[in-house]
Amino acid sequence: MKLLILGGTRFLGRHLADAALARRHRVTLFNRGIADPTPRDGVEQLRGDRDGGLGALDGGRWDAVLDTSGYVPRLVRDAARRLARAAGHYTFVSSLSVYETYDPPGLDEGGPLRVLADPTTEAVTGETYGGLKVLCEREVERAFPGRALRVRAGLLVGPHDYMDRFPYWSRRIARGGEVLAPGRPGAPLQLVDARDLADWMVRMAEASAGGVFNATGPEAPLTIGTLLETCRAVTASDATLTWVDDDFLLARGVAPLDGLQLWVPPSFTGFNAVSVAKAVAAGLGYRPLADTVRDTFEWDAPRPPAQRRKPTMIPLPEPLGPQRERELLAEWHAARHEPA
Repeated sequence: MKLLILGGTRFLGRHLADAALARRHRVTLFNRGIADPTPRDGVEQLRGDRDGGLGALDGGRWDAVLDTSGYVPRLVRDAARRLARAAGHYTFVSSLSVYETYDPPGLDEGGPLRVLADPTTEAVTGETYGGLKVLCEREVERAFPGRALRVRAGLLVGPHDYMDRFPYWSRRIARGGEVLAPGRPGAPLQLVDARDLADWMVRMAEASAGGVFNATGPEAPLTIGTLLETCRAVTASDATLTWVDDDFLLARGVAPLDGLQLWVPPSFTGFNAVSVAKAVAAGLGYRPLADTVRDTFEWDAPRPPAQRRKPTMIPLPEPLGPQRERELLAEWHAARHEPA
């Protein structure tokens, strides 16, 4: 097959290109050449910009498009309409953030969707991100009726994670000492290795599969305690985990998800408990968690600190640093009248 990837050089897009090449497809990347301009063997590179710079796509023909970089409905509409006669199938990477609520746990693809107060906005913020993705999905379906796959991705992890959510934990635990572990060890956690998602998406494109799928994992329940213990085992660390209550962290201004990586308070637990039954039935599989931890740690360990967190479209809160971690642990022990 001839596959066109919109993006293809940063995280999920990079793994999509790898998966497509491994399955002997012909790959074309369309991007601005900013995230990683390095040429790749066996890959056609088209330079352009989704905002008014789509000319490089003219005259091309592809069996399928994989869109990893669509956030604004107007820009998704422009690309999808331009490609409607040039490609047979369109896969759009959406997000679990499209849902208005995650309660009760077990939310499937029929859950209520976010509605933007101003549907004309193009400002991508924490408040508008999910609603914009809803509108992007609709633009893709209009341009490719019955030929569109909408992938509502959860937390993506693995090598090349530029948001540093997952690498933080293996790196921190490998350093040893007392580690601030957030909330309860039994709190649910959902995530998917970007390589597993990429392989599944390529196979779905091969089958011209349509519809909408929640795409996170794993199939069996996972907890944050299991993740941290796996990090300790993989890195052969002697670190000790001190579990600190959610309310204690919230009262001290610790930001969920990105301030203290992967942590969400109990009020948001449903985000980590959505149903993936439909995607699993369609062939989405998951490698062992230890493999993801090991591969990510080996990729991350040699990187200098300046490379660990790249700029994102939505500004993220400052991550928890060593000094702040020590301060919080000291406060926690003092509040419980325990020796630090």
